[in-house]
Amino acid sequence: MVLFKSRTKTTLAQFREELDEHLSAINENTSEIQGNYSYAQKVEQRMEQMMLRLDHIEQLLAGNKHRFSVQPLTYDEKRIFLVLYTEEVPKSYADLAHQINLSEALVMHYVACLIEKGVPLIKSYFNSTPSIKMHPEFKEVQAKENVVNLSLKSFVDA
Repeated sequence: MVLFKSRTKTTLAQFREELDEHLSAINENTSEIQGNYSYAQKVEQRMEQMMLRLDHIEQLLAGNKHRFSVQPLTYDEKRIFLVLYTEEVPKSYADLAHQINLSEALVMHYVACLIEKGVPLIKSYFNSTPSIKMHPEFKEVQAKENVVNLSLKSFVDA
């Protein structure tokens, strides 16, 4: 019985040592994965910067003609777009929320979506309060070409 206990202890100690080595290897791999992820994020940021620079170069080469490409907007995004399109002065998130009858958080989300979808908005700050307005050149292009594809039907059907 004593011999069995000592062999069991030895076997369990070896097993524990192997598990500790395995855990150590997993921790090292996790650190390596985190490092690779961080590096991939930096590369992605650099790529975004390069894309912005390329866009700027294309605009310069095209003779400053702005080509706007806007992805389709949802109903609420169109409502916010319309308010910003018809206003000459910048609007705060609170003003937009009150005018459209949505929460300020939702308005902030929809404004971010508009920007992501290609609507050029200008954000300015007054007393650390952000205000949003539509880029004037885009307003002209929208009036001439209806880039966003606004129609009365899109508001009536919703």
